Amino acid sequence: MEEEALLVLPEENERKVVGKWKEFVGEMKKVGSIATPMVVVTVSQYLLQVVSMSMAGHLGEISLSSAAIATSFTNVTGFSLLFGMAGALETLCGQAYGAEQYKKLGIYTYAAIVSLLLVCLPVSVLWIFLDKLLLVLGQDPLISQRAGKYAIWLIPALFPYAILQSIGNWFMYWLNVILLGFYVKYSSSVERTRTSFSRDVFLSTEEFIRFAVPSAIMVCLEWWSYELFILLSGLSPNPELETSVLSICLTTATLHFYIPYSFGAAASTRVSNELGAGNPEAARLAVWAVIALDAVEVTIASATLFCCRHILGRAFSNDKEVVDYVTDVAPLLCISIIMDSFQAVLSGNYCKGKGDEGKFACDSGSIE
Repeated sequence: MEEEALLVLPEENERKVVGKWKEFVGEMKKVGSIATPMVVVTVSQYLLQVVSMSMAGHLGEISLSSAAIATSFTNVTGFSLLFGMAGALETLCGQAYGAEQYKKLGIYTYAAIVSLLLVCLPVSVLWIFLDKLLLVLGQDPLISQRAGKYAIWLIPALFPYAILQSIGNWFMYWLNVILLGFYVKYSSSVERTRTSFSRDVFLSTEEFIRFAVPSAIMVCLEWWSYELFILLSGLSPNPELETSVLSICLTTATLHFYIPYSFGAAASTRVSNELGAGNPEAARLAVWAVIALDAVEVTIASATLFCCRHILGRAFSNDKEVVDYVTDVAPLLCISIIMDSFQAVLSGNYCKGKGDEGKFACDSGSIE
């Protein structure tokens, strides 16, 4: 009997290991199914900005540096702010969905749109006077003048970006918003979460802001650390070269950032869903699954970037000095991408679970 027991025990352990592995693989598939469309959408949206930078770079160093300064400033004061605030929806909507409170998804979305559009108004005023502000900050007069014009032409993209983050090129932004609007209005896949604009939207705005502010701070501090490098490069003895090279490197890093960010958003959604449904172990498994996916992705991305370091600069400039400088900086860029990737995946408003009063307690608030 003892021999039989000894034989059965390893078999049971093996079945447990196989079962856990299948569960882990299944969770990776769930996270991947959420993250993949987000990667496609966010990377495609940012490619509008990358293409603009590339076209400006082939016009000369002055054009590239001006576009870089304007893009950096508008990212710091506008796009990063909206992007960060919209991150509150990952927690609010994900948890509401997990708790089967489907109508709250529509209410939170409307509250986010109203809040972000209001933020766009003072940001637009600031962008109109960008050229004068850059001069006060000691930037080159010619670069400041051209950057100011570039920023003004970005204002019409700010408002649809606010809507787009709740649910480049002005037309593409607005087209994206219109198509998503039709999808939300008529698609059967969102039938349970579709709701009309009501008084509850304004009542939920305060709750959205309570989550949006810490989310925005978290995202903005990271974006600003990059963008400030570009603004400071404009004060160097050779602002055209330094700004051009830094903008190329940081544009590349930002383009990749949207991949781990999408992984992190998918993990945040899965965590919120499982906690909303009262499954803390499944929420923990989702975090480990997304870390594994990110480790594979960042290894491939950094290795590819390192191998292509000699041609990276040519995508943005024909100037040999710029291309050679980018080649020298590329190894540091690879290291930065690796570190930033894991930070992007692990950051987010992860919730703590059900409280004593039947609420879902989070770091910055709770949902009934």
